[in-house]
Amino acid sequence: MKTLKQTLIAATVLTAGLVSAQDKAMNNMIKVGATVGVAVPQDNTSMAVGVDVAYQNLITPGFGLGIATGYTHYFGKENNGYNNNDVGVVPVAALIRIYPKQTGFYFGADLGYGFLVGDDNVATNSLAVRPDGGFYLKPEIGYHNRDWNFFLQYQKVFTGNDGNVAGQDYNVGSIGAGFSYNIPLGN
Repeated sequence: MKTLKQTLIAATVLTAGLVSAQDKAMNNMIKVGATVGVAVPQDNTSMAVGVDVAYQNLITPGFGLGIATGYTHYFGKENNGYNNNDVGVVPVAALIRIYPKQTGFYFGADLGYGFLVGDDNVATNSLAVRPDGGFYLKPEIGYHNRDWNFFLQYQKVFTGNDGNVAGQDYNVGSIGAGFSYNIPLGN
């Protein structure tokens, strides 16, 4: 009974939010951007560059939801005698953004699944198999105006113990900076 009551309350709040949002002009946009970062930790990759594409709908003037994807390329490096291969990340994620003011500071995150693409092996001189992907997390904090977003981000694909070889953990993550351009789609 308690779960049913919580579900009804959540549905009522969501419906009220959606109905009140219909009274205001909806703001739909495509965000297209680029990122660059340093791999953390640097066990098997050294740096990352990427492109992002996202759709965002401002549910209220200060809260946006959407979907995000893109491609980030991680450059492999030599470590403990292993010649690690490059790896790419293709996320399929939900986008959540909070905008306290019309322009200025904002924060948010992308949450979903990150597909890992590239060579099937972790390293050219290892038989360890690269994982297919894992939970994808990309929190960001930045500055926005009507047309642009400039941000700092952390990107990580959690693969568990898959892909680990003796002397190194398999990691796909980076800390970096980026920007995106907002292409309005109308109300």
